[in-house]
Amino acid sequence: MTSQSQGIHQLLQAEKRAKDKLEEAKKRKVKRIKQAKDEAIAEIDQYRMQRDKEFRMRQSKIMGSQSNLSEEIEEQTLEKIKELHGSYNKYMESVLAQVLNMVCDVKPEIHLNYRATN
Repeated sequence: MTSQSQGIHQLLQAEKRAKDKLEEAKKRKVKRIKQAKDEAIAEIDQYRMQRDKEFRMRQSKIMGSQSNLSEEIEEQTLEKIKELHGSYNKYMESVLAQVLNMVCDVKPEIHLNYRATN
């Protein structure tokens, strides 16, 4: 009977050791998964920062050229406005005189489509 109880006792101890080894393996697995996740997050953050930096460089390059372009357009617009004001001041008197002559110089004529009803 003692040998049986010793055998049972050994089996229980072996079962306990196996259970402990399984728990230890699960803990290591969880630890490795967590470590892999942390490494992946760090790698993703690094990649994101790199792409963001590239984006900002491209954006500043494009926006820089656009701001130069907008300044050039603004300059051209101001030149055109000055030119139009000069043209207006130059021709205002003569155009106004022509309009007044046309309005004030009325020549009464019978219209071509007028028919005498007599």
